Amino acid sequence: MNGLYDVAAIGNAIVDVIAPAGDAFLAAEGLAKGSMMLIDARRADELYTRMAPGIEASGGSAGNTVAGVASLGGRSAYIGKVADDALGAIFTHDIRAIGAHFATAPLKNGPATARCLINVTPDGQRTMCTYLGACVELTAHDVDPATVEAAEVLYLEGYLFDPPEARRAFAKAAGLARGAGRKIALSLSDAFVAERHRHALLAFIDAQVDILFANEVEIAALFDTGNWAAAAREVRTRVAIAAITRGEAGSLVLCPETEHIVAAAPVARVVDTTGAGDQYAAGFLFGLASGKPLDVCGQLGSLAAAEVIGHYGPRPETSLAELARTAALEAAT
Repeated sequence: MNGLYDVAAIGNAIVDVIAPAGDAFLAAEGLAKGSMMLIDARRADELYTRMAPGIEASGGSAGNTVAGVASLGGRSAYIGKVADDALGAIFTHDIRAIGAHFATAPLKNGPATARCLINVTPDGQRTMCTYLGACVELTAHDVDPATVEAAEVLYLEGYLFDPPEARRAFAKAAGLARGAGRKIALSLSDAFVAERHRHALLAFIDAQVDILFANEVEIAALFDTGNWAAAAREVRTRVAIAAITRGEAGSLVLCPETEHIVAAAPVARVVDTTGAGDQYAAGFLFGLASGKPLDVCGQLGSLAAAEVIGHYGPRPETSLAELARTAALEAAT
């Protein structure tokens, strides 16, 4: 493969605020454990003042994936909207510092940069409340044709399927990628995304998507069934590759005629599951852009996911390239 970038990703540019919490705190705040909900600016300010001390880190699902690709030694680009404010400057610095191309113009005189308030319980489960802010101002105008056309894989974050303008940006990017002969990958992101946009998502998947990422709950929600295995059988007739993550049970990589069962990589202790799916996608897409077999792509995804759940924060702290070398996955063909 000979693109300028291995992966170009489009998603919500968000700064995460991550703090420890107990189940009693979640109950007092009316938060459903393990969920992701959208909140307004006022609720974001209120919840932030009540959370325990924590850390701030650039996040956003697709941004985390770009960081994982970079940690593996890959070439990446990112398209997402931040505001011309302090958090926007932090996000811009962080994404460029990892070596990713990021040239989306910041929003002026509009909503603040998005932030996600993440409360992590002792079992590692994360409960997310997201204020989208400037994210919803991403438009088709922000999609740079040169960036999309130069990437081996275009990766689209399902969370961004909600705002109408962002959906038009998806359509433009997909058209550019398809015209350039590139692969198009989509992450369902969350069950609520699949539930809210089921019919539109299925139409988009059928028309544009080559590679689909989802977990068991998300894939079941997409096909409106309580049986994730039945949903998995359905999705393999719609896309060239589907990667279904199953937590400690590993993952399932499906093609129309074949499947690969991939074990979860070992982790000493689960600290925070934030970013696990994002890093799985990073490892998988890096492997795919590098010409690895699909089972190895899944193993790279598992390795990246295991690294990130061993610490707070959604992005790798240890070089994924070094971990891949240690696991003898770098040279796998």
